[in-house]
Amino acid sequence: MDQPKAVPDPSVAMSLADRTGRDARLRSVDNGAKNNLGHNSSHMLSTPLLDRIRSPHDLRHLTSEQLTQVADELRAETLDAVSTTGGHLGASLGVVELTVALHAVFDTPNDRLIWDVGHQTYPHKILTERRDRIRTLRQPGGLSGFTRRSESQYDPFGAAHSSTSISAGLGMATAHDLLAHEDTAYKDRHVIAVIGDGAISAGMAYEAMNNAGSSRARLIVVLNDNEMSIAPPVGAMSAYLSRLMSSRSFLNLRDLAGRLAKRLPHPIERTAKKAEEYARGILTGGTLFEELGFYYIGPIDGHNMDHLLPVLRNLREADERGPVLLHVITQKGRGYAPAEASGDKFHAVSKFNVITGEQAITPPGPPSYTSVFSQGLLAAAEADPRIVAITAAMPSGTGLEKFAKRFPDRFFDVGIAEQHAVTFAAGMATEGLRPFCAIYSTFLQRAYDQVVHDVVLQNLPVRFAIDRAGLVGADGATHAGSFDLNYLGCLPNMTIMAPSDELELLHMTATSAAFDDGPIALRYPRGNGSGLVLPAKGEIIEIGRGRVLREAGRQSSREKGGIALLSLGTRLGEVLRAADELAARGLPPTVVDARFAKPLDVALIEQLARNHAVLITVEEGAAGGFGAAVMHHLAHAGLLDHVRFRPMTLPDKLIDHNTPVAQIAEAGLSARHIVATALTALGVTAAAAEGLSVGRSGPTS
Repeated sequence: MDQPKAVPDPSVAMSLADRTGRDARLRSVDNGAKNNLGHNSSHMLSTPLLDRIRSPHDLRHLTSEQLTQVADELRAETLDAVSTTGGHLGASLGVVELTVALHAVFDTPNDRLIWDVGHQTYPHKILTERRDRIRTLRQPGGLSGFTRRSESQYDPFGAAHSSTSISAGLGMATAHDLLAHEDTAYKDRHVIAVIGDGAISAGMAYEAMNNAGSSRARLIVVLNDNEMSIAPPVGAMSAYLSRLMSSRSFLNLRDLAGRLAKRLPHPIERTAKKAEEYARGILTGGTLFEELGFYYIGPIDGHNMDHLLPVLRNLREADERGPVLLHVITQKGRGYAPAEASGDKFHAVSKFNVITGEQAITPPGPPSYTSVFSQGLLAAAEADPRIVAITAAMPSGTGLEKFAKRFPDRFFDVGIAEQHAVTFAAGMATEGLRPFCAIYSTFLQRAYDQVVHDVVLQNLPVRFAIDRAGLVGADGATHAGSFDLNYLGCLPNMTIMAPSDELELLHMTATSAAFDDGPIALRYPRGNGSGLVLPAKGEIIEIGRGRVLREAGRQSSREKGGIALLSLGTRLGEVLRAADELAARGLPPTVVDARFAKPLDVALIEQLARNHAVLITVEEGAAGGFGAAVMHHLAHAGLLDHVRFRPMTLPDKLIDHNTPVAQIAEAGLSARHIVATALTALGVTAAAAEGLSVGRSGPTS
């Protein structure tokens, strides 16, 4: 490695001049945003030192002062880029100095740097040979908003869900130990996992730390603490202690003391070890991590290169093996006044004006499905004091903020702990409460055993409000709700509803509130409804009963037999457009809103199969869900031989981030694809089916 070795320096207390200079640099970033970024135009940025950085290797010969300048310019570049694309800004601004320091000290990509979740990786992407594409973030065909192995060699592990970094890092470090027997280059490799104070609260992180603590793996965990939730005060003394305890001289002394202690009787050895751990715990607050088997260092200022660099270099050069936890204090939204003043620190933003911080305002339109669920839940809770709401660190995303304000004693945010959330809800249900567990479809996957063992097996009336069901646009495959129909539909006692529009969602929310016969789920998508007039509260609908929206009319086309379109969820709009196209061809179909994926409206489904030549199911979920259940029933009823059945589902592939319209087209679920499927089933040639007019089917067809 070509990095300079650390020079021990016990005097780390920052002088007033040092602090003043650093604060002035941060103010200059904010002023630079106003002066240079006001028009969101990257060519106006002045980033002379950052312009020289083509890869992390270019950082490793720079001085601390130069690296600080790189960080300032990197913050400005991140601001400018996200102002034009939108995305996760606050977390990225908070780790700029840490990102620069890690890449300057460690030999990435040979040393593995893993970012938990990935919200904070925009500066990392800029430094790792992706600056020329940073303004394609979350855009069709552009960079992912998270780390992605297929995108860069500097992303050794993909992420978008939280709390995976320590497990993955331990796996890599263990693999390096095994591979070192064949290739000695692995012996000196480091693995660094950066995890936030929110993500480290999840059970998986503690499972990984417990496992790592009993190993001798060369693993460095950087705790990025940006909420001050578990941190004692940060200052010069803390920085000094951290540098001292991470230095080779201290570690060698500690190792010598350990070898001497082993010559003592076992009880004395154990007492000496505990005394050393607790002494450091009293000074630094790291007793919890020490108990898990980590060597704890910190906390240190994550925005000060003079604190970060020597500690990281000491950790790089340390001979002692075993896991280390470095506690770093950062500020979310750092260096940008509008973000620092915002309640959510600009966690996730749309395009914005860098001068004012004002985000682009979406033109007024129909309410989102999330807000309609919120409205329905509030109405139900007003009438029923037994209704409670639970979320796993997503009160805003799941629409529960208003519920929390109106009923603070009946709202529970359990943190990043989906497994606990589900069993917590189950416990409430046993005592007669009516819990709504609001979790994204993709995150509910993490609690599957709890859904099965703690809810379904006991037939407890837990209500699952499953947001982001289906494709999710710019968030891509990591957040798509593609599988909930599959993993819930196979469970006995489970009832599953899927509203076709916002009015149906209001009704289904009311139905869920009143349903006490077992677990019930309602799945609804990201995005806005269709603009229907909504009543103050929903009506209770009959369980397992679909609704016929159109009856097949007299057919004037030569292709006879009749078509039935059976839709589940919000694909109904495309189905109705397809029905209009078919009617224009002389094939007016029957259109049915299934409403329920389970239980099926078997009487209605059998009627459709008996009275039509073609039956098509349409769902925004993976194969093996609703359409498979319909086909399974028809086969058992002896009707599958009497109808040409065609299930339309998401394809057997992961659909990348894109616009919602483009994703639906790629999935083959647009009106054009539905019409083509119907005509092909009737025997119309592929060429004729593909000759459909976009103008007749609408812009999304």
